[in-house]
Amino acid sequence: MSHFPENEESSKRYHSISEVAEMLGVSASLIRFWEGEFEVLKPHKNSKGERRFTAETIEQLEIIYQLVKIRGFTLHGAKQELKIERDRLKEKQKMIEKLREMRKGLEALKKHFQAVI
Repeated sequence: MSHFPENEESSKRYHSISEVAEMLGVSASLIRFWEGEFEVLKPHKNSKGERRFTAETIEQLEIIYQLVKIRGFTLHGAKQELKIERDRLKEKQKMIEKLREMRKGLEALKKHFQAVI
């Protein structure tokens, strides 16, 4: 569900709050509010203190937008859903690492048996 326009804007490294607000169809004040409510939203700020949003930050905003505006979650519910999803991702990453370790072990066994035969 990317709100990036299909032009050079999508290749920009940083986007202003007004650009992001326009992409999402919300007000800049709502984005500032969500920034205070959701720990995952940490836009960069330039020397003037202006928020600069990366693609990653915009993706987080899109998820929050989906949860709150589309799916009807309360802010508390959206925070819980983000935490659950973050925990799922951590578990998935642990499982992937265990599988990689198993694969290395199996490859080592294969090499051993090939050397013996």
